[in-house]
Parts: sequence; structure tokens; C-alpha cells
Amino acid sequence: MGLLTEGSPLSWAETESKAEHVRKHGIQQFIHLYNKLKDRQNDYLKWGDEVEYSLVKFDHENRTAHLLLEAPRCIETLQIDELNAKQDTKLEALWRPEYASYMVEGTPGEPYGALTACFNVVESSMKSRREAVSRLLDSETGEIALSLTAFPRIGCVNFTYPHCRATPQSGPSRSLFFPTEAINMSHPRFQTLTRNIRERRGKKVAINIPIFKDKNTPSPFVEDLSVYGDTDGSSASAAKPDHIYMDAMGFGMGCSCLQMTFQACNINEARFLYDQLTPLCPILLALSAASPVYRGYLADVDCRWNVIASSVDDRTDEEYGLKPLKQNRFRITKSRYDSIDSYLSPCGDRYNDVELTYNIDYYNDLRSAGVDHLLAQHVAHLFIRDPISLFSEKLNLNDEIDTDHFENIQSTNWQTMRFKPPPPDSPIGWRVEFRPTEVQLTDFENAAYATFIVLLTRVILSFNLNFLIPISKVEENMQKAQRRDAVKQERFYFRKDVQFKSMRNCDLLSNEEKIKCIHSTYREMSINEIINGQENGFPGLIPLIRRYLNDLEVDVDTLCTILQYLKLISQRASGELMTTAGWIRDFIGNHPEYKHDSTVSDRVQYDLLTCCAKVTEGRLVCPKLLGKFATKTNGEVSQAVAKAEHTINNKSITADATRP
Repeated sequence: MGLLTEGSPLSWAETESKAEHVRKHGIQQFIHLYNKLKDRQNDYLKWGDEVEYSLVKFDHENRTAHLLLEAPRCIETLQIDELNAKQDTKLEALWRPEYASYMVEGTPGEPYGALTACFNVVESSMKSRREAVSRLLDSETGEIALSLTAFPRIGCVNFTYPHCRATPQSGPSRSLFFPTEAINMSHPRFQTLTRNIRERRGKKVAINIPIFKDKNTPSPFVEDLSVYGDTDGSSASAAKPDHIYMDAMGFGMGCSCLQMTFQACNINEARFLYDQLTPLCPILLALSAASPVYRGYLADVDCRWNVIASSVDDRTDEEYGLKPLKQNRFRITKSRYDSIDSYLSPCGDRYNDVELTYNIDYYNDLRSAGVDHLLAQHVAHLFIRDPISLFSEKLNLNDEIDTDHFENIQSTNWQTMRFKPPPPDSPIGWRVEFRPTEVQLTDFENAAYATFIVLLTRVILSFNLNFLIPISKVEENMQKAQRRDAVKQERFYFRKDVQFKSMRNCDLLSNEEKIKCIHSTYREMSINEIINGQENGFPGLIPLIRRYLNDLEVDVDTLCTILQYLKLISQRASGELMTTAGWIRDFIGNHPEYKHDSTVSDRVQYDLLTCCAKVTEGRLVCPKLLGKFATKTNGEVSQAVAKAEHTINNKSITADATRP
């Protein structure tokens, strides 16, 4: 979620009056930090993952499932070891509150290192975190921690336990569907963000996701929102026909995800990785798709991304372009939760083909302080936003040693990638965060996706690869990635030749010729072609990883683990295995109580989540979703199998890999 400052939250009116103060000092804080640490060198790879869990309570007698509002209690207990730890104490995990009072976020106690052997402990770390949460729940009464991207019937009547009612006329969100009690009240940040986004916007957020039109779905699909308390018709006017309407931050920030953060050796490597991973964001979003149901209806999308973007969209009508600019300064094309708008490294500059809105005054301040053009416009672009959560104790700070004002703005620009400067006086270096991946049901799947992304960072740096395409095409890919069954049905813009080649001759061309030169570097490909490669064409991300592994000294056990993970990714990309979203759709579509009207009833959800729980715990074999994989956590990988995999795959690596 971002910066969790303690203190007394200000009202929106108070926050708005201090917005320019926060922005100006935030810029100065970044300048001091940048000039102090821009020459920092020789940090080595450290990385970590973040997994978000949803607490679920089953009522087996009545065959229903609800979101359990016990996360604050669980987190308070889970954090005891961290709060009491001495300086050199090694912790198994770190725990943080998330937006909803049914969400728990867990990270490894220490970052993983650069050694390939670290891939042997990722899955076991995830398993131990899940077990730590589970120990605080009462399994006898149906309580469980599930890694669900989106609870299917979130926002339906009595979707929480204990049951809570939405209050459309009061509370931070004024939602017709999402009760205040479902917001995590243990930290003031969450309800403050909810209230201030609504008040800054001047109305409730409006989330409209296209409904999946099944054979019995009403056409047009239009809900009578007055039955939920829409007394003034404002929600009805905001809801679109044939769309699932939602009206609160909780529908987006109440979703869960899997994120990875990587430390680079210096600022230039961090900027390079930020750029090179950006075109991969929509590919991983489609490949990890896991959320096809919202508010009890099947959607015509498979991913959470646009749901969250709309849930925190605080733009006014002026900023949105619906009214002339008077009170506001900028037209802003996106929500503060969305894909990035510009590359940061020099090699990415020519692919910045989208006009960037940024604060020219802050840009000039940054340039005068020695910050280069690309980084200055990136920061000045982030700083077109207002702070939306501010605490009275954090107003007057020392800009030479504090970074709270910078992080206030930085941490509320929730984008596909995040460029993260080192914290002040910290051993932590320059980092990048990869944010689009949807969380999966099992620790094996989550470890596979995390390992895949980390290996890609090593491949990019080791082979000096170039995945850059115009930023406008990345944005088009982001929209394609969310569509139903995008893995099999959509084609994505991707670079044809990933070797770095000089484009100086291109730079000497006219603008029209230069554009043609840039557009000749990419083509449309399927996810299968991008991941597994083309015959006599793009080599494929997995073959590139296998080539990289072939150049390393990798022990048998580690290689077997990695190959298992890559096989899962490969088979998801080829369509041999379903995405989680596809599997959920298949389950619902074949349920005897589903009426093919796009409605997911309490009973259908109960049976779906019961099945999810069995898959998560390894009590149910699910070949459509997982195939037949031996995992580190179930102990099925024997040394004999590992040695056989090592021998077979070492031969195939050399034979199959296309060298970049």
C-alpha cells in the first residue's frame, strides 16, 4: 500500500491547504537524497516478494463463505517478534496492514540474495508465512487464509463476518455496498485515503467493469440501485449499462496481488531495469489473470487492474477534461493507479511517444539541482498529484534528512513499475518494484511467478537485452491484458529483436522516418510466442532463461526447482494449463446451480472457495490449473528425479536455446 506514517490525520480541507507545501518540500527532499546517493555503487542483487492474503470464514452448515474481519488482530500478534527483535535477530517474516480489515501482507524476514540457491527457499518461505497466519485462525470454525486476488461476492449483502451494513449516507466512502468496518481501522491512513479521495473528487468513485454476457444475462444489464440506498440517483447516473457498478476504494484496494522488489547495483542499473521490465508488465498481468468475478457477477475481464485504477481515481471533472480548468492546473489522463507514462533510461527516451504532463516549476528546480531531463520529468510528473493523506506531526520536516513528503506523493502513485530511491541513512540501495502480477492460489504458483521475474532481471542484465517498445504500445497492451482469456485470444506488441543495436543512424533521420524506424522494431505476438518462442523468430523468454542457466554453475536441486517453475509458466502461456481466471470461469460455468445469467450465488461461491481452499492446502489435485508438478513444499522431488531433470534439461538447454 505504501508509506504508513503514524500520527493525527488531517481533513481534506486541511490537506489541500498544505498540498503545495508538501510538494515543494518533497521535491527538495528528493534533490538532497539524489545528490547524496546518485554515485552509490556496487550494491548486489537482493530481492523480495510481497504476498497478500484474504481471511475467509466458511459456514459449512449453511454453505456460505465470508471475508473475516480479523486482520488487525492477526497483524498485531504477527508483529510481536519484529517489535521485540534485537538488532541482529533474523526474522522469518515481516507483516504489514493492508487496506481492508480482512487482508494481511507478508514479506520474507530478510531479502533473498543473488545466489541461485535462494530459489530453493522462496516457496518454503511463502508456505511458512501462510502457516503463520493460519495458526491465528480457527480452522475448526472454518477460518482460513487464502491468496485470492478478488473475493467473488465482495460488496454483496453480508459478504463480511461479522455481518456489517453499508452506510450510503455516512462514513469515509458513502458506499452502497462496502461497509466502513471492512476498511482496516487499525491505521488512520486507510480511512483517510478513502475519505480524501472522495472529497477531492467531489463525488464517489465510479467503477464500471463490463459484465460477461451469458445466454441468460439480461440485455441491457441494468441494476435498480435504489434498493441499496441510492436515494438521489447519483449512483444510477454513474453506473453504465451492461457493466458491473462499484463505488468504493475497497473494491480495488481490497484486491490482493503479488509484488517483487529488486535492488540494483547503482542508479543507472535501476533505471535500466525499470525500463526493460515495463513492456513485460502487461504480459505478466495476462499470464497471472485471476479475478473474473466482482460483486457477485461474472465480468468480461480477467484482471483487477482497471478496478483498482477507478477505485482510487481522485481526478476532478476539470482534471478529467469534463470542465474547463479553473480550480485545477492540469488535465490528467490517468488515475494515480495505472501504468507508467515514461521510460527513465537514456536508451528508453526515443520510445517515450506519449506527451507527458508534468509540473514545469518542479522540473526546473530538479534540473537546476543537477537532475537529468528524464528523471526530472518523471518526478515532476508524479508531483502533479496532491497528497491525499497527511498527518499533522509530519508537516515541518528537515529536507536534508527526511523524505516523508517525497514518499507521500511517491507512494500514492501506484503504477505498474515503481522506481525507489534508497531510504536515508540505510544500507538499502536503488530499487525497482514490479507490481502488476495477480496473486495465485498456491505457494508453488506464487513462487513460480516470482522466480520467473527475478530470473528475467538477471537475463536482461547478463545478456544486455532490449525489450523496449513505444510507451503507447505498452499502454495498449495493458488494456488487452485484462480482457477475458487474453492469454489465448489476444496478441501483444513485443520487440522482435532483443539484441541491443545502435540506432544512431535512426537518430539522423527525419521525424517521420525516425517513427517508422522505431515502429519497425516490434510486432504483435501471442503470449505463447513471447514466453515460449517462435520458430525462426523471437527466441522466447523461457528459452533465454534456460540459456542463462546453462551458463551458470547451478546445483541439481536448484535447477530442478527452477525448471518446475518454468514449466508451469510455459504451460500457462501455451494454454495447456488454465490461468486462475480461466479455471474460476470454468468452475462457475459448470456448477449445477449456475443459471448462465452472469450471477455468482452464495452457494456457487461457497463451492468455488471450498475447492480453492483444497487446492491451496494440497488436498485436491487440479490438473487443469496445476498439471502434475512436484513442489518443494510437498516433498515429492526426489534426488533421482532431480538428477534426471538435470541431465535431460542440460542437454535441451544447449540444443533449444536461441542465443541473443
